Amino acid sequence: RHLRSVLLADHLAQLLRAQGVDVRLVPALSEERSWDVLRQLRICWPSGGSSLSDAISALKAALGRCPCAAACEQGPGTAEGVICKVHLKSFVEQQGLLGYDPNLDVLLVTEGTLRSLAELQEAVLQCPVSDPTALPASRFPSQSSCCSIVHVVNCEEEFQQQQLDVLWRILDPGAHTALQKHLVCGPVKVTNPSSPIGADQYFQLRKQQMYEASVIKYGELAQDEAWTEVIDTLTVAAIRFEMLSTAHRSQITLDLENSSISTKGTKSGAFVMYNCARLATLFSTFQRAVEQGTYPPLPPVSELNFSCLREEGEWLLLFNYLLPFPEVLQQAAQLPPPSKGIRITANTETVCKFLIQLSMDFSSYYNRVHILGEPFPHLFDQMFARLQLLGAVRDVFHSALATLHLPPLSQI
Repeated sequence: RHLRSVLLADHLAQLLRAQGVDVRLVPALSEERSWDVLRQLRICWPSGGSSLSDAISALKAALGRCPCAAACEQGPGTAEGVICKVHLKSFVEQQGLLGYDPNLDVLLVTEGTLRSLAELQEAVLQCPVSDPTALPASRFPSQSSCCSIVHVVNCEEEFQQQQLDVLWRILDPGAHTALQKHLVCGPVKVTNPSSPIGADQYFQLRKQQMYEASVIKYGELAQDEAWTEVIDTLTVAAIRFEMLSTAHRSQITLDLENSSISTKGTKSGAFVMYNCARLATLFSTFQRAVEQGTYPPLPPVSELNFSCLREEGEWLLLFNYLLPFPEVLQQAAQLPPPSKGIRITANTETVCKFLIQLSMDFSSYYNRVHILGEPFPHLFDQMFARLQLLGAVRDVFHSALATLHLPPLSQI
């Protein structure tokens, strides 16, 4: 359940960075930081290993001065490590905060709670401000900061994250936490699970399925390092597309026995990677032919005759994908302006959908049109124009895949 929100946060961060936004990722309150699968999925997730003792001490001191906090009597029913209890509901009502769960009441603050809050503070302090001279003595930037906090959280942990949000507001009323918003992921359901499955088991299962599907397609494969890397990349692509192709508000249902994970499944990440690899193979084949003297080198763009592009599929690639691509990225990363309430939405799923549709239309065109024709001079104009077009398509693939931390494959 956490994996979906982590993947969404990672993807959203990459999309925002592509728009020139400075982004800091901070592990959530309940995040399992030892996941080996995060590394396998190429997620650059903070380890949370830095010392924050000074910040935690400052928060404890703030709790001591806080009118909403009260000592927590230690007894048989008290959880271990509780520092104090904080009355959240009265604060929310006093401040007139909208959109919070009406069941927010008393929060039992632990050392772990304060550490998560300290990590958020440190991340805010690292963000650039529009007016550096406006930084107050507080541990937070002032309202002139261009920093916003987005809590990306699964629906089952939303209540817990709201508690952290309100506690932050309580401990530093002048903080920049007025721009805290929550991006909530819908649930992840598994069909007919024989037993509970964690993120690591899910990754290993999809990896084994990807290997078996590849054996069926290509026969027994050499177990060399290069092939292992291809299987790993295809697995990461399959999981990322499975988790991110659906709007984050909606439920995802995983069929763990589904074998449509193969490279020919047109709705899968592996299919996208397969078509990206076809483009790489096309250009490497052309380059070898140039080196052997079969074709002349690709001329500069200014010398190409694009009137040779007469296929409907060529114009479809241009008008449906190449021209609108920058806008697709911008809309996927666009967060709504501040408004009442705390929930926001993002359209990050449009990138995966865009890549899947692009792969389908490119595949249809590529299967129908012979790009590298006979080496006759009168055919070169059309071949060069097509290569230039598909070079732009390749660039779009690479740029979109980069927002998913997926490297393009040179071959499958």
